[in-house]
Amino acid sequence: MRGVVLAGTSSGVGKTVATLAVLEGLQSAGYDPQPAKAGPDFIDPSHHAVVSDRPSRSLDPWLSGEAGCRRNYWRGTGEVCVVEGMMGLYDGTNSTAAVAETLGLPVVLVVDAKAGMESVAATALGFKEYADAAGREIDVVGVLAQRAHGGRHAEGIEAALPDELAYLGRIPPLSGLEIPDRHLGLHMGGEAPIDRETLREASEHLEVERLAEFARKPPKPEATETGKRTDATVAVADDGAFCFKYPATIERLRDRASVVTFSPVAGDPLPECDGVYLPGGYPELHGEALEAGGTLEELGDLATDGLPVLGECGGLMALSETLTDTDGETHRMAGVLPADVEMCERYQALDHVELRAREDTLTADGGETLRGHEFHYSRADVASDASFAFDVERGDGIENGKDGLVAHRTLGTYAHVHADSGAFDRFLDRL
Repeated sequence: MRGVVLAGTSSGVGKTVATLAVLEGLQSAGYDPQPAKAGPDFIDPSHHAVVSDRPSRSLDPWLSGEAGCRRNYWRGTGEVCVVEGMMGLYDGTNSTAAVAETLGLPVVLVVDAKAGMESVAATALGFKEYADAAGREIDVVGVLAQRAHGGRHAEGIEAALPDELAYLGRIPPLSGLEIPDRHLGLHMGGEAPIDRETLREASEHLEVERLAEFARKPPKPEATETGKRTDATVAVADDGAFCFKYPATIERLRDRASVVTFSPVAGDPLPECDGVYLPGGYPELHGEALEAGGTLEELGDLATDGLPVLGECGGLMALSETLTDTDGETHRMAGVLPADVEMCERYQALDHVELRAREDTLTADGGETLRGHEFHYSRADVASDASFAFDVERGDGIENGKDGLVAHRTLGTYAHVHADSGAFDRFLDRL
């Protein structure tokens, strides 16, 4: 599977819309595209999946290591992989540039051309030459002009580009290409997909055949053992409140165990299982339904009796005593973990994190480190006698450099981790 990275000059230049248009254009041209996302984001990949009708691969060397990043790439099943970058090309601890270097993929720069013409070329050339000056193995091969009109505008951009930068088309400033956002970013793809006719119209201005010609095939990683299959059954929450799941995580769980899904928002009874995984998501938007549905109450009773439960971010919130939403309404949650959670007006943490286990816990051996990421608008008021599983060596955690509230056989963290961290293998081994 050949691949190419769509990187931005900064956040907010329209990388997601550009990626969706490229996926649409490749499909219209007869290609079978595989979407992917650089970095830890859950939301942009949900839009990729709507357009491509297949899971988007999450590529993050910090979360999964370089070998894991390559393995996740090769779990894709398409013909041409389109990797949406994060932030600007060179920005962040675990930048889009790092992903491109790890995979050896060429970069197409998405530049906001709304108020520029020759300056678009100057910007792109600067990004290409910066790689050489910094000694980075980044190959910026072309430019995709976002919010560019046709005629003299597009012609001026193309004419200004030097020979070493290809003009790969434009995304016109069409109404209907905006995706609404909220406190954690864009709405999920299933909630606010872009109109396909509008997206198809935008894709007609792209040179997808030429873009596909630039795509390269990364080397395949060595196969690794994923552990023996168990007889365990894992129940995974799956609805609007618990929608932040990496495809690789669910694949790893299915490789080694039976997986059943349930919806706490719908009030589903908890399936018969040996352990429960509550991913992150938006429990703050579904507090009333979660309180009234009865699923969390049942889960709380079973967790108190010793059922292993793992909750990440939104899962941590749902496992706490109460959750106060942005309207100031307080809702009873599962009541397993000794904390009351409250939504705040601005984000409380946003970073890649590293945790060190204080002792053996559901996802790590004592002394072992886990890498992950955190992004949340809530804060937890934790009981003074609460027990924590991890010391935070990078990031914020729950409070005072600690993460991973523990009660009975339940673990709740603000950190999201990836299957290639080994955390879910530990979880399965301890069921």
